[in-house]
Amino acid sequence: MTTVTLPTATAIAAVLPRPGRYAVAPDRSLVELTTWYGPFPTHRRRVTLSGAALTVPDDPTEPQHPAPAATPTLRFEFEGLDRTDGAPTLLTSDTVELLRGGRQLQLTGDLHLRGVRFPALLRLRVVERADDRLLVVGTARLPYRLLRRATGFRAGRLPRPATRLRLLVAAEFA
Repeated sequence: MTTVTLPTATAIAAVLPRPGRYAVAPDRSLVELTTWYGPFPTHRRRVTLSGAALTVPDDPTEPQHPAPAATPTLRFEFEGLDRTDGAPTLLTSDTVELLRGGRQLQLTGDLHLRGVRFPALLRLRVVERADDRLLVVGTARLPYRLLRRATGFRAGRLPRPATRLRLLVAAEFA
């Protein structure tokens, strides 16, 4: 039998910047969409990150904050991910978990595409952390066929075979 210790709010707070709301400057991000068929990439293109926000709640361990622990939230807004629909695509987090001793964050949330919420798992590597900023790089891997059936999303105009989709995100929250 294995005992697992779940991260506490204090452990997550040690990895993230001070409580507050952080945004990403447009020139401080990179987003790439890649479709894969087995081990081979079949299509790759850049996507615009039109907005991103990290909200870090107040530390619940402080005496003036006796309320239950609130979890940090991340929100990414992409333009040009879905070329047929003019509405922006959102990736929002429901939960944030620490992995590898705080060197990685795992976000469980939803990809809002064409009015449909599709479950997504985004793993971010913490590249650099300071009290007022956070630099992360990570990927979300999605099953392309299920995403296409659920939302009608196509990665490109030409029909190319694909089994999965990878969304690469690099952002500096300040």
